[in-house]
Amino acid sequence: MMKIRIVSSKDDINDIARGDRTVHLAYRASSTDMFKLLQFSPRLRAVQVPPSYYKNMPETARIFLETQGIEIIEGDVWGHRKDIDEYYIINDELIDKIEKLQSDGLNADEISSRVSWESKLSPGMVNYIIRQSA
Repeated sequence: MMKIRIVSSKDDINDIARGDRTVHLAYRASSTDMFKLLQFSPRLRAVQVPPSYYKNMPETARIFLETQGIEIIEGDVWGHRKDIDEYYIINDELIDKIEKLQSDGLNADEISSRVSWESKLSPGMVNYIIRQSA
């Protein structure tokens, strides 16, 4: 199972668990917010941002995350309600499906295309899962 912490505002950063590894920023975070994000979650490995923000992300924020070894992923989290749960859960069945498609010989683009359509995950997030399971 993989958990993506949904961060809807800069105030949510204060509530992030130190062990969170993947975060979806549902707002336009500043470079200062990115720095604060890493202070609260030092084990962070990936930050997913909406496509509109990905294209216009401040260069300082992008460089800061990349120099810290954090992958920036373009995409949205569909069908998630933050008022019910602060995490979006990617279940083991989906991860197993990705691993099976890999063992069947499909390349990453074919897998991300197929799985993102079925699961509503962004292709970038599917590719991230592929790299993590390798």
